[in-house]
Amino acid sequence: MPVIARFYGISVKMYFKEHGIPHFHAIYGEYNGVFDIQTLEMIEGDLPRRANRLVREWAGKHQAELLGMWKTQDFKRLPGLE
Repeated sequence: MPVIARFYGISVKMYFKEHGIPHFHAIYGEYNGVFDIQTLEMIEGDLPRRANRLVREWAGKHQAELLGMWKTQDFKRLPGLE
């Protein structure tokens, strides 16, 4: 699973052979969250509140690119939060 972005100790990854709703994974230490690309809600996982907020902020800035990657299965690295 390639890393799409890294910021503040959070790694954002996407499996390119997965099915279901468009989503990505965010890993922060021992915590993991799965986020729906269309709603930016965490649909599974246990990320701490602050990490969840940072991931949602980041995803809001890159939502169109994330959805495009999901549809085309074409990986590209995205910048993190600054």
